[in-house]
Amino acid sequence: MKDGVDFDFVGVKWVSSISHEKDLGRALTELRRDVRARLGAPADLLILFLTPHYEADYERVPEAVAGILSPALFVGCTGTGIIGNAREIEDRPSVSVIAASLPGVDITPFYVTEPDLPTLDAGPDQWHRALDVDPGETPHFLLFVDPTGEVPFDPRPLLMGLDFAYPDSAKIGGLASVLRENCMFMGDQLLSGGCAGIALQGNIGVDTVVAQGCRPVGSPMTITDCDGYLLSGLDDRPAVEVLVELYHTLIEQDQELLQRSLHLGIASTGLKADYGAGDFLIRNVLQLNHEKGTIAIGDHLERGQTVQFHLRDPESAHDELDLLLRRYRDGTEAEAAGALLFTCTGRGKHLFGEAHHDSGLFQSIVGEVPLAGMFCGGEIGPVGDSTYLHGYTSSFAIFHPLY
Repeated sequence: MKDGVDFDFVGVKWVSSISHEKDLGRALTELRRDVRARLGAPADLLILFLTPHYEADYERVPEAVAGILSPALFVGCTGTGIIGNAREIEDRPSVSVIAASLPGVDITPFYVTEPDLPTLDAGPDQWHRALDVDPGETPHFLLFVDPTGEVPFDPRPLLMGLDFAYPDSAKIGGLASVLRENCMFMGDQLLSGGCAGIALQGNIGVDTVVAQGCRPVGSPMTITDCDGYLLSGLDDRPAVEVLVELYHTLIEQDQELLQRSLHLGIASTGLKADYGAGDFLIRNVLQLNHEKGTIAIGDHLERGQTVQFHLRDPESAHDELDLLLRRYRDGTEAEAAGALLFTCTGRGKHLFGEAHHDSGLFQSIVGEVPLAGMFCGGEIGPVGDSTYLHGYTSSFAIFHPLY
């Protein structure tokens, strides 16, 4: 069983397709018929996502893709669930591909592990050499990360380095979510650990939409006392006292949410009169210590930061994504050609109680755009001018030709 969507604009063409065949060879053959019939040309880029049901066949994937689909560049990644064409498959064998014919686009693959990365005090030129990606014609980066391979890999230093060395570039991606059975593919290689990346330059724009699934409660405040991850002062008052006071102002439903789904938003911009969706980096509230008067937060804090408490529930997650997608649609003149979605394993049916929520909402608002992706163990995308590793987030990369 397969399903497909395509886009064709002045030689640029994207197509996406998905198969639920349990046999990998039959799945790829089915995808080949669908993709080749609609792409009409050899693929310059093919990205494949597959579930762990095919673990016994991982070693066959590069050769099979080369023989059956024959893309110029192939990259792939495993996920506990995958996405294709407004369909999110979380509970059965599936293979999803998105393929593109990209005239005027230079595509540079790279693979890095922790020892390959320059130190964070290295100059931009050292990052350019490490990735072999020239910054001259603004590159945009797709990042597929395996954090649990033979050598564990923390992507955050890479993200900081990319922001430093390529400040005008989009960086978006996700962490493979199959844990010990994780696998990434690039060309004819199977990769364990590290980051398999692609830099896209030339006739391509990459827009991002990052929905973190929360809504604010209370008012923005300033951190006046903290120590690393421990928050102890807000607006010159004890932080725990402020939170307890906020709890008593909330309706019963939100009081229950605060006890099990509380987060802290850290403003990504300077002081503003009004903060809204997309203005805060959302981080988990990990622990409340009444005796010490501290709140442990899942990120490093600094005095003077503007913060606001947030809650997450299905309605908030829906409303935020709906708002951000409509804002994107109404604010761009570009015609979306293809898209990738990196969404958290904590979203999908687990959060919304129904399948296909985020990808379906995307296509209902942005349009019938070829779409593929995966459920991730962490999502990569920008908030403000910096790129972060997120949780409970949907990160979209939206591609369009520049000319």
